[in-house]
Amino acid sequence: MQNGYAGKFLQVDLTAGVCSDFTIDEARLKKFIGGSSLAASLYLERFDLHADPLSPENPLMLINGPMVGSGFPGSSRFAMASKSPQTGIWGEAACGGNFGPELKRAGYDGIIITGKSPNPVILSITNNQAEIISADHLWGKDIYETTDLLKAPDKNIKVMAIGPAGENRVVFSAIANDRAHYIGRTGLGAVMGSKNLKAITARGNQAPGKADEVKYKEMFKAAIAEIKDSAFAESLHLMGSDAAMDLGTMTGDVPFKNWSSAEDPEISSKLSGPTLTEHYLTKAHACSNCPVACKRIVAVKDGPYQTEEGPGPEYETCGTFGTLIMNSDLAAVIKANELCNRYGMDTISAGSAIAVAMELYEKGIINAETADGMKLEWGNMETVMELLGKIARREGLGDILARGSVSAARHFGSDAVDSVAHVKGLDLPMHDPRGYHGMGLAYMMSNRGACHLQHAAMGMEQGMVSWPQLFDMKEDYDGQTSVGKARMVFNAENYGILGNSLSMCHYVLYAVKPDTVRDGFNAITGYNFDFNDLLVCGARDWTLKRGINNLLGITVKDDVLPKKILTALNEGARAGSVPDMQLLRDEYYAIRGLTPDGIVSEEKLMELGLLELKAKLYS
Repeated sequence: MQNGYAGKFLQVDLTAGVCSDFTIDEARLKKFIGGSSLAASLYLERFDLHADPLSPENPLMLINGPMVGSGFPGSSRFAMASKSPQTGIWGEAACGGNFGPELKRAGYDGIIITGKSPNPVILSITNNQAEIISADHLWGKDIYETTDLLKAPDKNIKVMAIGPAGENRVVFSAIANDRAHYIGRTGLGAVMGSKNLKAITARGNQAPGKADEVKYKEMFKAAIAEIKDSAFAESLHLMGSDAAMDLGTMTGDVPFKNWSSAEDPEISSKLSGPTLTEHYLTKAHACSNCPVACKRIVAVKDGPYQTEEGPGPEYETCGTFGTLIMNSDLAAVIKANELCNRYGMDTISAGSAIAVAMELYEKGIINAETADGMKLEWGNMETVMELLGKIARREGLGDILARGSVSAARHFGSDAVDSVAHVKGLDLPMHDPRGYHGMGLAYMMSNRGACHLQHAAMGMEQGMVSWPQLFDMKEDYDGQTSVGKARMVFNAENYGILGNSLSMCHYVLYAVKPDTVRDGFNAITGYNFDFNDLLVCGARDWTLKRGINNLLGITVKDDVLPKKILTALNEGARAGSVPDMQLLRDEYYAIRGLTPDGIVSEEKLMELGLLELKAKLYS
């Protein structure tokens, strides 16, 4: 091992039951770095983009970045990617925890999985060796049970696993890393389930090398000092990501009643980080090599929503199972989070699908018979718990919702789609673009569909970070205007997307200076990139994925905000505010190098060295 990389990748053909190693040349690594960027380059080169997402031909890729396993703060994340069964376009998600570093210690920078096993299997990786073993005894078990059984012989084994939702191809099913960390968005758990792959385990004892140990130690100390000095990092440590609930409510960031109602502070205060800390927190938990420790370990000790001690809800989950469905019972949110964890479902899309169902029930589009006799009133958490099980098992109304919010709404009629807040088929995260128009543009242009993590726009717009080398956020910056937001979003994408290439947590990326990140990366890899070189890699990443989506049919028609967001609220912090979609898109297209149809221009492809993509787009 040297310079941040293990030096080889694992190719797995589950149909043939064969595992083999392959390497990637340094020129490609310098061009795409790692993570989802490298995955996209391999996807374009090696696979049929038009294969069905749940077919054996569609690959499931797990790729580390060079900073994973280095010990640098926040460098535990890895990316998974595939064609999404939820959206039908490029799908990816990133995850922290411990699996990424352990995979590198086991000798691999990544895994590409194709085919379909005739029976349920586990992919077991230990110190440069991989084998496929039976998982018949685990099929049907939830993620907690599966993880505990696989870790029983050795608690240091790291486990990636799906639950019943992934087995049953729920299109927003998730993959869990050691119970507490989730590949949640775009439905990659369904891809894993379609291959009859129940789990992946990793165990290794090899230490990744660094090009310049002295410089690395200097940058490590600098990063630690910057994190200790960060008020943002401190708030995350004390209250987790749910620290955003109170301030978000005041500024118009938090959605209520399926994006249709103004803020209700009485509800949100009962769901906030301080409330979670005071009543349910048992301890904080950290991903590998992270001094922030933002993860919450919680327990509901009594009442109808009692839970065992385990991973607590993030802000997004407190939104989807709280404000979005008008529930103020935090214990019920914790229980819903536990059920999603066990079944293996993305809490954003699961909660959003239920919110849509509640709105359609209120409008009479879903009746009592269609609802399987359940009362889908706002805030009815008994129904939510029952419905989560039905979704995971694909029973009754649950089977319809398991297809995703957009597909489910279409099932109930064309007008029902207006009840869904989505971009390109992916449900919006719990941040309202009517409060911050730059976020609206970032949703429109995110390559995996609506996303708050494919960029750093949220951190920049909401004042969590200040990066003058990226964009001068003036004191009179107005979130509720669309003018001039395109440049900010462009820069926020080019830098923020690096988190999924370098494999760094966005929270740490927000807390550490960009120059420190650059110098830490150079010390590990020996590449000697300047800051602009990194931004070019970010631009190349975005452009490559956009081009893949262009090949899959994405054009200007898809770069839109949903009717929910284009409808102004009459009161609250967002009253009267609606993003100017046309203005945002026109300004952005000019900066990003897209044609009026939303296709990456030949000139931009040439500039970024994406010649293979150019040949496929313009042949």
